[in-house]
Amino acid sequence: MRLVFECVECGGHYLPPEGMVYPDGPASPLWCSSCQTVRRTAGESEDPLLARIALAAARAALARRAAEGVEPAAGRGDVRPSRPPLSRRARSGPGGVRSKLG
Repeated sequence: MRLVFECVECGGHYLPPEGMVYPDGPASPLWCSSCQTVRRTAGESEDPLLARIALAAARAALARRAAEGVEPAAGRGDVRPSRPPLSRRARSGPGGVRSKLG
């Protein structure tokens, strides 16, 4: 499993490379690659304390997912209804009640 980060600039979630290194330099735990490029071009650097907090949060989430042993999306099941609800007009009249199939 890989660490998932949330960009503090745009709010998007991203998966940096496992070694936290892009071809053009180190990956940031605070910014996605596009926001990181903009910030570094502007001459800004990331706050080391915020970077450590972001890494700790991503590691804690990874450990929590590993302890659960189930992928987050797979554990919920399909919660959608099997068919859309009947409108008021469709329920009125002699054929308004749907029968159960066999």
